[in-house]
Amino acid sequence: MGKFKLKTDPKVETVFANYPDFVRDKMQHLRELVIETAQETEGVTDLEETLKWGEPSFVTKNGSTLRMDWKEKTPNQYAMYFQCTSRLVDTFRLVFDHKFQYEGKRAIVFQLNQKIPELELKECIKASLTYHNVKELITLGI
Repeated sequence: MGKFKLKTDPKVETVFANYPDFVRDKMQHLRELVIETAQETEGVTDLEETLKWGEPSFVTKNGSTLRMDWKEKTPNQYAMYFQCTSRLVDTFRLVFDHKFQYEGKRAIVFQLNQKIPELELKECIKASLTYHNVKELITLGI
């Protein structure tokens, strides 16, 4: 296993610190899942954690940008966002069907009181982090 580099923009820490208490741990957990999945994924050597549209975002060389956020106007949920022009969310619907709640072609939405299906979510994260290498595959390597 090669060296894995995580580069974090300090502003990301500020965003996490500013989430309300009741959702901060959940957001932190999603973040840890992304970092853990990146470390376990062959071919992912660098993960950049940055802000896009004010939201914590993850960028890899061959991946599709992955974002996550909690919004005040929908306080009981938080979400992971995928590029809506990609086939990611459509593929997740195809493979995982009702395991997740989706929003259009762009997000997987989690309720605050929900237990996250971690194994399946890590497959979704992996597909996003390696998207440009797997986009020709029918189910994106999932």
